[in-house]
Amino acid sequence: MTQRFFTYTKGYRITFAVLCMCIVMCGLSLSFDYAWAATPQKPKAANPGAKAGHVQRITPQIPKSNRYQKDKVFLENSDILTADDRISTEYQVLKGNVRFRRGDMYMFCDSAYFYDLTSSLDAFGNVKMTQGDTLFVYADVMHYYGDEQVAQLRNNVRLENRKTTLITDSLDYEITSNVGYYFEGGKLIDGKNNTELTSRYGRYELDTKQAEFTTDVRLVNEKYTMETNLLQYNTGTHIARIIDQTSIESDGNTVLTTSGWYNTSADDATLYDRSVINSKDGKTLVGDTVYYNRQLNYGEARGNVVITDAKNSVILDGEYGYHDENTHYSYVTNRARAREFSQKDTIYLHADTLCTLLDVDSVRLLRAFNKVRFYRNDVQGICDSLQMSAADTILNMYRHAVLWSDDRQISGNEINAHMNDSTCDWATLPNFGFMAQHVGETYYDQLSAKKIKAFFEKKELRQMDCDGNVQVIMYPQEEDSTYNKQVNAESSYLKLNLKAKQEIEKIAMWPDVSGKVSPLFLLKKSEQFLPGFAWYDALRPKHPDEIFDVSDEMKKLMSEPEKTGRRSKKE
Repeated sequence: MTQRFFTYTKGYRITFAVLCMCIVMCGLSLSFDYAWAATPQKPKAANPGAKAGHVQRITPQIPKSNRYQKDKVFLENSDILTADDRISTEYQVLKGNVRFRRGDMYMFCDSAYFYDLTSSLDAFGNVKMTQGDTLFVYADVMHYYGDEQVAQLRNNVRLENRKTTLITDSLDYEITSNVGYYFEGGKLIDGKNNTELTSRYGRYELDTKQAEFTTDVRLVNEKYTMETNLLQYNTGTHIARIIDQTSIESDGNTVLTTSGWYNTSADDATLYDRSVINSKDGKTLVGDTVYYNRQLNYGEARGNVVITDAKNSVILDGEYGYHDENTHYSYVTNRARAREFSQKDTIYLHADTLCTLLDVDSVRLLRAFNKVRFYRNDVQGICDSLQMSAADTILNMYRHAVLWSDDRQISGNEINAHMNDSTCDWATLPNFGFMAQHVGETYYDQLSAKKIKAFFEKKELRQMDCDGNVQVIMYPQEEDSTYNKQVNAESSYLKLNLKAKQEIEKIAMWPDVSGKVSPLFLLKKSEQFLPGFAWYDALRPKHPDEIFDVSDEMKKLMSEPEKTGRRSKKE
């Protein structure tokens, strides 16, 4: 009886002890779950490569809550989910085919630390983010912070948005605003027109397709290269906004600017703030506003325009300018001026329109149209239109041409003057010419003929050859330097030679000569002048700036019929 009781009691005690141990273990388990759920702390990113001391495998349960919450991250799939309270109660360790969801965005990786309470995660290996069929992001590592809704992607990062690709090693992507930043160098590829943009720092807005690049910015495509330190670019319009010192190079052309727009699709630019175009033919175009089309190879400018042709020693300036690289044609209008500096002295030339071009022999020509005025130290002139050849430096003046040298005036329907070094050495008037020189008071030496050729030396007239209907009025100087008679003569031909200080050395007129010598006191006013005489000294430019002074008197002269050498009824 006693033995049985002892046995029973012993068995009871063993059973009771086992039962107590089960109750204790259950209580510990409940306490563990409660502590984890009741005392949440702000999560911290796990150290990459951290390993749990003890792994507990958990079968993930899909919650029944709304899985379309915009700011909440849900775990969609993982081959293995583990947790260890001895390491952290804040995250779970996921491995194998890991997939998360945040609204309509999915995130994939090989492994991750998942912070469920804050919708944060650290993802490793084959990281991928997708949103619809428009956004794909790839990286080796991603840290996503749910409270800030920012994804930090590192190593081999590639963001693809339709035909735009952004490549970098460090990208911070703001989920709510759809804006990405890189700060350790990156490249944006606009696949539509094969444009690549690289820089040290960059910002890209997916919604507006607007990007901003700073420091060592380089835009490259198959046609040109753009370099700057600050640039804005839109992948939708393919237009680059220039807001810093920028150079654009293509096929030997260089554009320098600090402000403007460049359309990479149309390959044209609108530039501001004294932008410069250096073309491959050696010309430079500068203006307050410059339009340049690289496909058609032409540029136009407005506001203080300067076109420089250093190779041919010509500078054009005005309020509007145009240059075509294909035809090597340039022109300026609106207060247009040309400066030709191939000789020692610069020629300053003004007209309504000035242009430079190549003739059929590839000789550079300078042309001026309407109300032409020019100045050089030794020679000045006016006419309706003008042409200068770079090959021989000949001024061809047309319609109401007037040329002054020292106190001498030459006028005609056409004047061709050869500019040699620092002076004019000869001039021809092939279609009526008139020469006049003021000798004192109201007296002028005068000569007119159908054709005239004059030769100059050291700015002084040395010889004149006249052909056809020659008429002469001269006032010979007496030994006491006074004038007391007039010589009036006519013939078919004349040859005149002069010494220094314009002293007549020889004069010959043939074949038939008629005329008379008259004392000055017997001369009538009408006998002092040949038919067609006019003294235009009031129209003469006496300073480089006076080439712009186009008076009403000059406008009237240019509108009159050309002279024929015969006195009109009005005269």
